[in-house]
Amino acid sequence: MATSLHSEFDPATNTSLNAAVNLRVAELVRLQKSAQRITSTLNLDEIIERVVDEVSDSLGCVEINLYLHEAKNNELLLAGVKGCTLHGKGHHFQIGKQGASGMSGHVALTRKMHYAPDVSRDPYYVACEPATQSEVAIPLEVDGDLVGVFTASHHDLDAFCETELRLLQGLCSHVAVAVHNARRFHDEHKRREQMTREAEEARTIQQALLPRSSPLIPGFRVSGVSVPAGAVGGDWYDFIPLPERRWGLVLADVSGKGTAAALLMSATRGVLRSLAPISSGPGEVLSRLNGMLLEDFPDGRFVTMIYAELDPRWRKLRLANAGHLPPLFVEGSGYRWIETEQGLPLGVSASKFSEVEIDLTPDSRIVFYSDGITEAEVEPEEEYGATRLLAQMRLPDVTPESLISDVKKFANGAGLRDDATVILVREEGRQLDLPCAAA
Repeated sequence: MATSLHSEFDPATNTSLNAAVNLRVAELVRLQKSAQRITSTLNLDEIIERVVDEVSDSLGCVEINLYLHEAKNNELLLAGVKGCTLHGKGHHFQIGKQGASGMSGHVALTRKMHYAPDVSRDPYYVACEPATQSEVAIPLEVDGDLVGVFTASHHDLDAFCETELRLLQGLCSHVAVAVHNARRFHDEHKRREQMTREAEEARTIQQALLPRSSPLIPGFRVSGVSVPAGAVGGDWYDFIPLPERRWGLVLADVSGKGTAAALLMSATRGVLRSLAPISSGPGEVLSRLNGMLLEDFPDGRFVTMIYAELDPRWRKLRLANAGHLPPLFVEGSGYRWIETEQGLPLGVSASKFSEVEIDLTPDSRIVFYSDGITEAEVEPEEEYGATRLLAQMRLPDVTPESLISDVKKFANGAGLRDDATVILVREEGRQLDLPCAAA
C-alpha cells in the first residue's frame, strides 16, 4: 500500500506543476500591470487588440473574445477575437435571446463571472472550437454600467486556478475603464466633429446672406464688413434697393451668440427685406418689424438695429434707431453722435421709432457699428471706445476693413470677443440729376 502511494506521488512532477502555475500567475501579474498602462490610451482599437493578443499569448488560450455592449440595441458586439474560426469581428447577438448568447450572454445578464471548468457539463456553454475544454466569462463594468464581456477558452480541463481567475477579474476591471473612457472620448470626438461641420455649414449660409458687394451709388461710397467672434454670429448688415433710386441700409445685432442668434438674425433679415420697399420711411419700417417680431421671438431675445434710407439725389440720410449704438457723423473738423428720441430694441415691447434726417455735406462720412467695435477689450477695464473710433473716422482713407484691423490691433492678439460689424457711408462729391420738378 505504501509502495502504491509512493508511486502516485512524484516530487519532480509536483515541482514542475507548481513551477508552471507560478509562471502563469507571473504572466497574469505582468498582464495586470500592463492593463494599468492601457488606461492611459484612448484608442479603442489599440486597447482591444492589446488585451486580446497579450492574454492569449500569456495563457496559451484556444480562444479569446472581447465583446462590447451596444446599449441602444442591448446587444453584444464582438470587437476583439483571437483563435475563433466560427465568428469574426462584427458578430453580434441580442442579450437574453434564447440559444444564441451562451456564456457571454449569461454573464451580460447576471453581471457575474461564470467559470466552466468542463464546458461539456456547463448548461450555458455553446460549442465553438473543438479543442475547448474550459472557459471563463467575465463582465466588464464601470459604475454599474455594462461595458462588455471578456471570455477566455482553454484546451485543458479546469485550466484556470482560483488565483488566475482573481487576476483575470482584476485585469478586466482595468480593461473596462479603458474601454469606457475610449468610447466616451470617441463619442465626444464625433459629436464635436459634427458640431464643427454644422457650424461651418451655418457660417457658409450666414455669409451668403451678407451683401456680396457694395452698392453702386453715384456720389457715394457705401461699404460694410462683418466679422463673427465664433463660427456664426448674431450681427448682420445689408444694403436694400428701394424705389426712386434710394437705398436702405441696415445694421443689426441679435442678442446672444452662436447658432440661435444666427437663426433669429436670418428670420429678422427676411421680414425686414419684405417690409422696406413698401414702407414710407425708417420709423415705419422698424415699427412694423417690431410688431411682427413681438409675435414670433422667444422671451428674452431681442434685436438692436439701425435702419437708414439714403437718397443720393438730395444727399440726405434718414434713420431710425431701435436701441442700437448711435451712429457717428463726421464732416470737416466737426463730428456728432446721431441720437434719436424714441426706439426700444425690437422684440421687447410695443414702441415708437423717431427719425433723424442728416444732410450729407461734401466729404462727410457716417459710420454704423456694433458693440464688438467699441467694447473690444485689451484688458477688463480698457475698451476700444468712442475716442478711438472717432480718431479712425477722421482718417481720410478710413475703410470698414481698416477700422476692424485697428480694433484687432488694439485687442493685442486676444481676438474679438463679440461680433464686429461696420457700415461706412462716404460722400464723394458726385451728384445724381435732380427731378425736373425740382428745377
